[in-house]
Amino acid sequence: MYELKTLLPQFDIKLPTCMYPLKNVSLAADSLASSSSSSASASTSSCKLEASRSSKTSRNAATCALDLDSLGRQIQQLLKDDTASVAARQEKVLRQLEELKEQLGQIRKGLGVCGKTFQHTTAFQNGGLKEVPLQDVVINGHPNFIPYALLALKNAWRDLYTIEVKTFTHSTMADIGPAAREFEANLAKVTVNPALPKINVTLIWKNCEHTEMISSPTMYVPIYGEVNIIRYLGRVGPAEYRYEGSPLCNEIDLVLDICYQLLRCSTHKTQVAMVRLLDKRLQQQQYFGGSQMSVADIGVYSSLIRMPAITDKDLTPALLAWRKRAKLVAQI
Repeated sequence: MYELKTLLPQFDIKLPTCMYPLKNVSLAADSLASSSSSSASASTSSCKLEASRSSKTSRNAATCALDLDSLGRQIQQLLKDDTASVAARQEKVLRQLEELKEQLGQIRKGLGVCGKTFQHTTAFQNGGLKEVPLQDVVINGHPNFIPYALLALKNAWRDLYTIEVKTFTHSTMADIGPAAREFEANLAKVTVNPALPKINVTLIWKNCEHTEMISSPTMYVPIYGEVNIIRYLGRVGPAEYRYEGSPLCNEIDLVLDICYQLLRCSTHKTQVAMVRLLDKRLQQQQYFGGSQMSVADIGVYSSLIRMPAITDKDLTPALLAWRKRAKLVAQI
């Protein structure tokens, strides 16, 4: 035989201190069972004798009954020890968390960080969503499909919420046109209140087929369509415009779906048909969300502006009266 050299040198292994040691269950069981060894020895010998006798007549081995009393005592002792140790570790972790909370509070106080820097969504107001700070969003839009909903929301939320919109032009666009420039000027006219919660929106004029919004800075997951952008802003905006908890939430979603179809109609006949559906949804209400203006009204108002083929002749008296009321809020 050849002698092999040791590949790994002998060294002491230092165990980490951040891990919990595990008990040797078998040793604990042996120590608990040692006290009852004298009483169990007789039963063990009788079991062996019985097994040897039965093995002569049949291949099937006879099994002995378990000592349930001894097993029950072992389980109770293990559970008692583990419960106490787990409770002690939990108390220690809770104390450490309280100390960490105090340290973070002192650091925040020393830095002078204001609690209104980020807008947070609450579980009560936002359908049980987790509280997280909002990220800045980026919207890519074509100058031929101007997202007037941004201007309408900025005007409607003037005293409730701030939408800070900055515009840029992508290299794929040589000229954005007079309509887009007028839109930028109107956005700049709306004053910004720094005391209100705010979300930053970057609007990039780009040669793209659909209006899309990027809400995550780490991965490219676009939200397509102005109507879906309105839904997103409605969820993170002021509580007065969050409609998930409203009894008319399904009705508002249906109106926004009609707006989505209206913007994709290719003929004037189909456009008028969609307008008739909007008239049926309005019924005798002042707004599409009831007595108060909602994101559904923002969607309808912006969609009608983007459809120059639809004139006052195509609108019913109810829609004409609604448009006057919505214009006072949207100010477009």
